[in-house]
Formats: sequence, structure tokens, C-alpha cells
Amino acid sequence: MKSLAAEERKRIELWAAAMQEFINSNPEQEQDISFIFEVLKNNETVPVILVDMNDNIISYRNLDSVRMNNELIRAKVLQEFKNEQKDYFTIKIDDGTEIHRVYYSDSFLLLQLQYYPFVQLGIVFLFILTAYFAFSVSRKAEQDQVWLGMSKETAHQLGTPISSLMAWVEILKEENQNTELINEVEKDVKRLEKITARFSKIGSQPKLELSNLYELIDNSLDYMRSRLPQTITMERTYPANKELLIPLNVDLFEWVIENICKNAVDAIGESGKITVSVQENVNSVYIDIKDTGKGIPKSCQKTVFSPGFTTKNRGWGLGLSLVKRIVEQYHEGKVFVKHSEIGGGTTFRIILNKTF
Repeated sequence: MKSLAAEERKRIELWAAAMQEFINSNPEQEQDISFIFEVLKNNETVPVILVDMNDNIISYRNLDSVRMNNELIRAKVLQEFKNEQKDYFTIKIDDGTEIHRVYYSDSFLLLQLQYYPFVQLGIVFLFILTAYFAFSVSRKAEQDQVWLGMSKETAHQLGTPISSLMAWVEILKEENQNTELINEVEKDVKRLEKITARFSKIGSQPKLELSNLYELIDNSLDYMRSRLPQTITMERTYPANKELLIPLNVDLFEWVIENICKNAVDAIGESGKITVSVQENVNSVYIDIKDTGKGIPKSCQKTVFSPGFTTKNRGWGLGLSLVKRIVEQYHEGKVFVKHSEIGGGTTFRIILNKTF
């Protein structure tokens, strides 16, 4: 770029020297500047202004002719040329008297080249960003395929033993065996059936139906309550025996409540309380699940939903990841840590739409 700028300066200098030589060799045609106009005309790139010694513009080249018709703009452009602090070239007669000056500026090509390195850097950065984005999308798609494949395979593998167990339960009923024991076994088999249904729905878009949210939460809490030590209590703050019908997939959303509650139980430890509250407005329903556990550090509150994140020695760290997938992808809602304090417990908030 520096060599191009030097080349442009050399061209203007040669033009000025040629014009001066022409005038000096034709002193009787000193005021005839037609040759100078011709020299300017042959310049196709460099912006040039020819002025007399009183800064009156005689001619110009490679400038916007429409703008240069305005006297104020002409004066402004000339001043800009002067402010660029470039050497101007003078045209003198033999006795050394200056009769004309030639001002010039960088050509459009040179101006473009000044920004070319930045454009190149921008293109390289955009290429890297695009490549990274494509890699991330590809990697996520691959992870999703593995995830969905595992879910489908799990559901398929569970199907056969569950069918067998259901058949054995029916045989036991016919033989009038221990009724209480059979009922408990039947509950567990139905539970396995529900788990299988959940895994099978992970791989496809589940169907949402208008369901009673209060009843769904009650069923989930009852299931959890019967499997918790008495030192951990579960409470609800929404009205009993009332309906709140919203679009839900019951099997999957029960899984959401159970996973968050299980996470709360792990955070509580030996004793504490889990409280579930529901609020609503015209368009949305807000479900808050609050525990009195150890809390989540601020640095981890955005990553708790990431696959593999866990603070336990055991476990895959998939519970809250499933919660996020079911709420946000299948129910088009939101789930996040509303509030958490170390030693003061955590509140998870779920936001759902009231209509399809």
C-alpha cells in the first residue's frame, strides 16, 4: 500500500513537472492551460485539484462533478485536500514565479486498500465463527441422536420383561395368592410401564392434551412422599380439589416434577421441606418448587441443566437436563433457578402456557 501511495505521488509530480516544462518552453502561451487540462483528463484514478495562486479552482479531476458545482462544497473539498498535509506541487515560470498549484488526494483504490487488512481479518473471523457454529451444531445433533437412540433402546429392552411381569401378576391373582403383595407388585410393574412410556416419547414429539395440573402434581408428590423418610416433608400451597386445565403430556411432566423433587431431596439431606406452589395469570402458569437444602453456588446456577452436571458421587447428571428438554422443547415453556442461597435452599421455577 505504501508503494502504491508513492507511485501515485510520483505520477502527480511528473504531471506537474511536465506542465511546468510545457509552459516554460512556450512562454508566449503562458496563460494557455489547455495542455494542463489534457494532463488532468488523462488521470483516471487520483483526485486532483488545479488552483491559481489565490486558491481559485481552475480545474479538477476524479471528484463528484455534481457536488463540485456548489461553491461551498468546492471550497470545503479544497480545504480537506490541504488538511491532508500532503506535499502540493507548484507550476512555475522561468523566473521562479509560481502560477499554479496542484493538490491531490488518495485514489479510491488506495482508500480501499487501507481497509483491506481489516476486511480480511473480518472474513477470517467470520469463517472461524461459521466453522465453530457448524461444528457445535453437528456435535449437538450427534449427541441428540445418541440420546434418542439410547431412550428408544431402553424403552424397547424394558418392554419384554414388563409384559412378562404383567402376565405373572395375572396368574398370581387367579391363584388367589397374597393380595396385598400382588397389589404392591402390580404398582411397581405399572410404574415400570410408565417409565418405559416416558423413554419411548423422548425420541418423538409427544402429544399434549388438556390435563389437570393440580391432579398431576398431587400424584407426583404422593408417589414421592411414600418413598421419603418422615424427616422430609412435602407441602403444596395451591388449592385442593380444584382444576387447572393446561396443555400437558402427563407422563413426561410427572417426570419433571419427580426429577426436581429428587434433586431437592438430595440437596436437603437428612431433614427438611419441599414446597410446591402454583400461580397463574391470563396466559401463563408459574410452578415454584422450593427446598430447604444446601443451595446452588451462583457460578453453577446456569449449568445445572447441562447434561452430565452433578454434585453427587453417583449419577449421570441427566435429571435436570431431562427436565429442561421436556419443559422447553416439548411443552414450549421455561425452567430456571429462580433463587438459591448457600445454606438457604433453592427455588426452581417452571413457566407453562395455558393454551396450545
